[in-house]
Amino acid sequence: MRTIARIDIKNNHVIKGINLEGLRKVGDPSEIIKKYYKNDIDELLIIDSVASLYGRNNLFSLIKNITKEIFVPITLGGGIRTLKDIESSLNSGADKVAINSKALENPDFLTEAVNNFGESTIIVNIEAKKISSENWEPYKFCGREKTNINIHDWIKTIQDKGCGEIILTSIDFEGTETGFDIELISNIYKIINKPLIVSGGCGSLNDILDLKRRFRKVSIALASVLHYNTLSIPEIKKNLE
Repeated sequence: MRTIARIDIKNNHVIKGINLEGLRKVGDPSEIIKKYYKNDIDELLIIDSVASLYGRNNLFSLIKNITKEIFVPITLGGGIRTLKDIESSLNSGADKVAINSKALENPDFLTEAVNNFGESTIIVNIEAKKISSENWEPYKFCGREKTNINIHDWIKTIQDKGCGEIILTSIDFEGTETGFDIELISNIYKIINKPLIVSGGCGSLNDILDLKRRFRKVSIALASVLHYNTLSIPEIKKNLE
């Protein structure tokens, strides 16, 4: 199980909210990233939280600067809307890109991206919200906009179109620290044939161990428990050995 630090950024600040809303500033991106790297994080997931909404990505210079000192895989997300954006992300030092809104608007973009940059480079970030019993919907723009797509249909589409990994973010559980969205993960787990990273809701070491017991080959992207020092990276990794 890989331990990934999720770092959402808005206007040069690491931010954290609940259900992707009520954002508060947590600290300086460079300092937080260096801290997690020194504590032996496996990977970094860095997302510009408003990039798709405003049609731009401001993180290329940050990635370029931190990769002079940081040597773990970095996934960059937010505002990835063209092949040029992917190229710029990789040139800045990112290893992979996470795509959400553009893929929902044009699934064929995933095929183009995979054909140009390779499957292992392309991750799809699903931000899912429960809309009825046994039914979840992927949202665009960091949980701001409905798509009226069933999550099962969407997972089938992105796996057919091509993606190296899937990040599953539970909007309902994100930032709550009440535990992972086991119902959501259980609902889609059997149809996933790509590496799966789950994000949203972790509040304790027991949450992580419970997830590991229930689902094989699932990795975790953590934010609140790391930002607020609820858990340490060495503690998590020691218990996952």
